[in-house]
Amino acid sequence: MSARPLRLGTRASALATTQSGMVADMVRERLGREVELVEVTTHGDVSRAPLASMGGTGVFVSALRDALLAGTVDLAVHSLKDLPTTPADGITLAAVPSREDPRDVVVARDGLTLGELPSGSRVGTGSPRRAAQLAALGLGVEIVEIRGNVGTRIGKVTSGELDAVLLARAGLARLGRLGEVTEVLDPLQMLPAPGQGALAVECRTEDEELAAALAALDDPHTRAAVVAERAVLASLEAGCSAPLGALAEVVEGESGDELWIRAVALSADGGLSVRRSATGRPEDAAGVGARLGSEMLAEGASDLMETPHEAAVRNQHP
Repeated sequence: MSARPLRLGTRASALATTQSGMVADMVRERLGREVELVEVTTHGDVSRAPLASMGGTGVFVSALRDALLAGTVDLAVHSLKDLPTTPADGITLAAVPSREDPRDVVVARDGLTLGELPSGSRVGTGSPRRAAQLAALGLGVEIVEIRGNVGTRIGKVTSGELDAVLLARAGLARLGRLGEVTEVLDPLQMLPAPGQGALAVECRTEDEELAAALAALDDPHTRAAVVAERAVLASLEAGCSAPLGALAEVVEGESGDELWIRAVALSADGGLSVRRSATGRPEDAAGVGARLGSEMLAEGASDLMETPHEAAVRNQHP
């Protein structure tokens, strides 16, 4: 590697540059290399359309990957939950640093929790996963679709436009805004997105020396957990477009480390769901997640997004 500063590609939002700055500090500390941030605008940053209508995964990632492949940046940092599950040609996931708390949180007016919000309260989220799980709780709130960065979303509560918003705890922690959280949601109520709270550090596959050096930033337990979660997602993506939550962790067992994972797929309105859990060895994280996803498909997860008409037609012609 040359002695010039490494160019780290990042989205321009406050959260993205904060996360990228954290990785840059790790590179300086552990690799002894200087780093400069290079801001890259992605389609997801420019468009105000709902994420689902833009294809969901990849809208914040492709421009950064293009910059990598073009050689204008040397490495890129993403929120790992934004990464498509299909590998990208020429790009290596070099490191998954230690994960921040992956849970979802509530920021509500007057310090309220979800359960304390009056019926009919307006709760904002841009996530079909959060919306479906919120609906499944049966609290009688109105779910409002929103876009925008963390500050914009919280601003909708402080302005009175919304009574509450749902966000990832990790982003608020990294931005130093945990004091605004009014409730941290138990994963039993709301499972996070696969990979939530984790960061992904990518580089060009051909840059083997840099990839090997960046491996020093990798946290094995975090990587095993997110590999399992993303394997569930990959299994379901093939036959199910339903909102999905998944959370894995590595725990100490009687005969060494064990991987535990829970997942849920829901209908868009939260009325139907398939929930499963599994355990296995961390070194078989991909297999554990893939098997769990297959079990969920076998239990009917692929049917969750069907309209009543589609279900009737299928039942008539099995």
